[in-house]
Amino acid sequence: MSTLIVAVASMLGFLVAYHTYGRWLARKLFALTDDAVMPSEELRDDVDYVPTRRSIVFGHHFTSIAGTGPIVGPALAVFWGWLPALLWVVFGSILIGGVHDLSALVISIRNKGQSIGQAAGRLVSPRAKILFLTVLAMALSVVLAIFGLVIAVIFALYPESVLSVWIAMPVAVMIGWWVYRRGGGLLLPSLIGLTLLYLAVYVGAYLMPVDLAGILPADAKYLNPVVVWTVILLAYAYVASVLPVWLLLQPRDYINSLQLFLALALIVIGVGVASTTGAADLTQSAPAIAKEIPADAPPILPFLFITIACGACSGFHCLVSSGTTSKQLEKAGDAQAVGYGGMLLEGMLAVIVILACCAGVGMGKVTRTVGDDGIASFSRQAATGQQAWRDYYRTGADGDPNAGWKKQDLSKKLAAFIDGGANFLTAVGLPLKLGVALMATLVACFAATTLDTATRLQRYVISELALSARAPALANKYVATAIAVIVGLSIAVFAGDQPGKGGLILWPLFGATNQLLAGLALMVALFYLSRRSKPLAAILFPMIVMMLMPAWAITYDLYWNWIPSGSTVLVIFGVVILGLQVWMAVEGVLLWRRCRGVLEPPPEMPAGRVAPLRENVAVAQN
Repeated sequence: MSTLIVAVASMLGFLVAYHTYGRWLARKLFALTDDAVMPSEELRDDVDYVPTRRSIVFGHHFTSIAGTGPIVGPALAVFWGWLPALLWVVFGSILIGGVHDLSALVISIRNKGQSIGQAAGRLVSPRAKILFLTVLAMALSVVLAIFGLVIAVIFALYPESVLSVWIAMPVAVMIGWWVYRRGGGLLLPSLIGLTLLYLAVYVGAYLMPVDLAGILPADAKYLNPVVVWTVILLAYAYVASVLPVWLLLQPRDYINSLQLFLALALIVIGVGVASTTGAADLTQSAPAIAKEIPADAPPILPFLFITIACGACSGFHCLVSSGTTSKQLEKAGDAQAVGYGGMLLEGMLAVIVILACCAGVGMGKVTRTVGDDGIASFSRQAATGQQAWRDYYRTGADGDPNAGWKKQDLSKKLAAFIDGGANFLTAVGLPLKLGVALMATLVACFAATTLDTATRLQRYVISELALSARAPALANKYVATAIAVIVGLSIAVFAGDQPGKGGLILWPLFGATNQLLAGLALMVALFYLSRRSKPLAAILFPMIVMMLMPAWAITYDLYWNWIPSGSTVLVIFGVVILGLQVWMAVEGVLLWRRCRGVLEPPPEMPAGRVAPLRENVAVAQN
């Protein structure tokens, strides 16, 4: 019953937080009202600025922020035990992550849909804007690399997932055309789309897995499945990011969100059934606090906080909130559900991941065998409990003090969640084979929606930096997107000791950069509230945590790992990002005393736009 108790208690905690603390943030601290003029209406162009109903915006926002961050991070962090990971996810989401996401969304909708980096130029200083945008560009480059690799690894390990992920593209275009060009409702295309996606999962599992390993040369250095899939995925991301948001990005996120919500609902039911029958026992499957940490593992402080970024607090979310979501939000009152509620739902996803990687894998290790026809079969070994868990998370108790951390890799952590989740699905009657295919598709779809959004956001950031540097040619959306994709692809392919093997090497950099970005976004939010003479405690505490922990982790990694090992890419990124953080913090300290109660200049209209006839004074004052 311990598994079910943890799941229910976490869910109730998130619900209470949403209706109490979340409501206070939205109504009292930020004074959100539905009569405010929104950027989606004021600047409507049906490309980036599109007024959209809350359910669709929530689907886009959640699938974009969730990605595989709340999957890989918790799957890695339970190496230290499930209790520290659980506590950071629950309290981090409520007190830090949700506050961060809502703040970024509010600042953007009150600044004509500007990104948090652009708003920093007026809220803090013009130099802070350039510093922030530079950090954004570097962070997004790592995001593109890591999420491209995650999907590629999933496709290589689980060819059963490929078909459903790619079928989502034409389904999304169909929904976009139906809703925005025909003016049709959502029910019919949603039902048809969901049916096609789940049919594709079945076909991929039982009839037509797409496995590049049988096509590509076995000994090729660069033509391995992970590298080839990464190239294909980033080429797709290029196309998706230059198309109108209503045609592919928004409807794809929407239909994927329905697919993912249904899969998550089945997993939650599976958790309940497996827990009540005694098949899944959290306390018997994994240690609450691991006591046999190998010598090569990093310390839990500060690395727990940067290993679980998405799922507790993620700086990437400020880019989604202020980059795409704010341009689609129909009413300001929707910000609580989308911004704060979306983060809490991601926190619940991270809780499910923790349970799957502990109690789920404790139900039995899953093995995959491929037949002569290329169709895989799956079986569950007799070993259960901690014996099964140790097959995924070997620690010093297994005899080799260095076996634990150095032997972890991205594929093992993804497998822990997929196999554990599939075990939960068998509790509701799904065959293990279909459960594995469904879980692999869930992970790949989450990552794919984030990849789409991150590429579009990187295009915005590069364009803004190019205009600031007086290089308008680089601000062209096709050129900026090409730069984004090429840089992300280069990092993904060349960061590791072998092409396509840099996933776990990049994760600490991704986590630390992500959290530093959150700290800087919270600093901008602190200036926003200070200029309006608002209470600061709700922002100040999260900001301190999010600036201290990742800076500590990067400094540790630079001194003990990256510099001694000669990891050039990691050293360059680490030094530059740490330096930019310190510089921007100094900018904030120097300007702090002069900004209290002094409103920033109003935002300018985007290039080529005509100023509206009336200004919303209430928004300016709030």
